[in-house]
Amino acid sequence: MQPEKAAIVKGWLTKSANDLRGAQIDLEADPPLIEDALFHCQQAVEKALKAFLTAHDTPFKKTHDLDELGRMCLQIDATLKDTVHPVIPLTVFAWEFRYPGDSIVPSMAETQQSLALAKWLYTAILQRLPPPCCP
Repeated sequence: MQPEKAAIVKGWLTKSANDLRGAQIDLEADPPLIEDALFHCQQAVEKALKAFLTAHDTPFKKTHDLDELGRMCLQIDATLKDTVHPVIPLTVFAWEFRYPGDSIVPSMAETQQSLALAKWLYTAILQRLPPPCCP
């Protein structure tokens, strides 16, 4: 991988890792910031998928749609299927709690599961990328 592209991929992965960290910190707050943690889970997945697409020279449009990004990644590597499909429902957290409304906030257990799924996908992406671009 060319150094310039590796730097961009690493940038996406670093942002993804920061979102994972942010979600963890949100869950450790007293009281836990569940809505913010879920936003960070969605963002971590989105950025990891965009890192993978960038590494494979696959352009993507500006989107938060994990289904769309996931399908593009699966065209490159079908072995990601069991990792991508469970994170697709996290898409709604890109906007669900960003503004006031009547949304039902998931439980702490559901939020911890979302974080576990986001970490799982992040790790799966790292395992499929060459070392120069990994943080």
